Amino acid sequence: MLFIKLISCLLFTSIVTAQQDQIENDVNPHYAKLLNYSMLFYEAQRSGKLPENNRIPWRSDSSLTDGQDNNISLTEGYYDAGNYLKFTVPLSYTLTILSWGGIEWIESYKRANLMTDLHDTIKWGTDWIIKAHPEPNVLFVQVGDGKVDNMYWGPDTGIPLPRPSFMINNSFPGTDAAALASAALSSASYLFRNQFNDSDYADILLSHAYDLLIFAETAKPWRAYSLSVPAAIDYYNTNTFQSQLIYGNMWLYKATENITYLERANAHYETFNTTLVYGVMDWSDPTGAMLILGATLDSGKYQARAMSYLDRILDTTQNSSICKYTDGGLFYCKGYSTSNSVMPPLNMGFLVAIMKKAFPNLLNGSYTSFIQRQIDYILGANKMFSPYVCGIHKNSPHNPHHAGASGGTNLKKINTEPKHMAQVLYGAIVGGPDDQDNFYDIRNDYLQTEVAIDYNAPFQSLMAYQISIQANDPPYVTITEDRPILISEDDNFEGWKIAVIVLSIVFAILAIGFFTYRRKQNKKKNENNMFEKIEVAGERSG
Repeated sequence: MLFIKLISCLLFTSIVTAQQDQIENDVNPHYAKLLNYSMLFYEAQRSGKLPENNRIPWRSDSSLTDGQDNNISLTEGYYDAGNYLKFTVPLSYTLTILSWGGIEWIESYKRANLMTDLHDTIKWGTDWIIKAHPEPNVLFVQVGDGKVDNMYWGPDTGIPLPRPSFMINNSFPGTDAAALASAALSSASYLFRNQFNDSDYADILLSHAYDLLIFAETAKPWRAYSLSVPAAIDYYNTNTFQSQLIYGNMWLYKATENITYLERANAHYETFNTTLVYGVMDWSDPTGAMLILGATLDSGKYQARAMSYLDRILDTTQNSSICKYTDGGLFYCKGYSTSNSVMPPLNMGFLVAIMKKAFPNLLNGSYTSFIQRQIDYILGANKMFSPYVCGIHKNSPHNPHHAGASGGTNLKKINTEPKHMAQVLYGAIVGGPDDQDNFYDIRNDYLQTEVAIDYNAPFQSLMAYQISIQANDPPYVTITEDRPILISEDDNFEGWKIAVIVLSIVFAILAIGFFTYRRKQNKKKNENNMFEKIEVAGERSG
């Protein structure tokens, strides 16, 4: 086993070194490595029969029967997080952000010699969405039962069955899922046509994007997909469809230049404007992304609204602001940051970077510094001296919540068996620290150590942005201090137990001391009584 791990490590190192040797001289090698590692993480999330150029030696072919319960093939695609479930909504969000980042900063991928990797990363996901869309008005949105899957902790060779597949259709619509899937395929179509010169595949993507958007528009009533697929409620529950519908039309307009889709997007915006949730952009609500994309497509209508949105979210000085900065400088937002604190700064940083590229004279220096401060924090400029990316530094997280990489098979002993993760999950972004800037690196603390495909999407695009602006080295490059070891209430040996034991020992010592003291006092008292009796007896005898 040790020999196999050694060979795997040497193979991985040789592949990465070969790629690093081919990057252009003026490309910061650290950001090129982060860009590469992010796509390695996506490879580690691949489902299905793996390709011959697979770079993750500890992964196996898996979930080869997905979709058979509905007589279709839903193999391949990406496992969503540290488990083995697959979801269309976060995948669509992920592919759209990756494609958008590729569109904006394609030169960074070229200069880092990572064009093939970007191509394969996106295509592995879009091929699956095409499979999941076997008919114009049918879209599969989930594979696997969370109640079954989350009880399994082990390698991809033992994924439990059954793995049911769940769909939306005319009878059980899911407006948001269909529109987001359309956006993913439209954005990828634009990238493949204009940057990879693959018009044939771009046309296939566009055909499915068109049908999916028509499905989203015509299947009534308009509603969130989780209302039609209750199995998703505990995992990727959504409660909006409005911004997704606008977003899907905007991306189809960008991919086709057919003004009909922009006009429809604008009409939807006027209809839904007062009901949109102008919160922090994430997989569940692309309102912020819709406004920034809209500004690049129709500046007269959306530019001022996009700037107002950014200002409202980023201005933490307002008493009404849901976002503040931690003492260490992390952009932390109420209702968004608890389960994955690195996502608000990454998602908002991505949107600011897009806006900055589109309107360089509109955004002042505070926006640029926001991006850089948050990237620096996530890459080591924090009180834990930790980059929240696996496999890039000695202080990187060592215990991501990931069944496949852990090497363990006992869910009840998730933190201790094995004591050390069997595999390094290179490039994975973890959930991040708490609002006190503390990070405990505990495997079962999924709020801090979970990994997911949507986490890496804005991060990867921001690494391409960093290359484009020739940013200075990331902070972890010069960090030599060890990450502080913190004791968490969720650790294997909770702090309160330690406190009880310590207090028990103290009380035991005090008790022993007290009884010893009393014993000595009683002995001395008895001796004194005896002497008094002797003296009295002497006096009487005299």
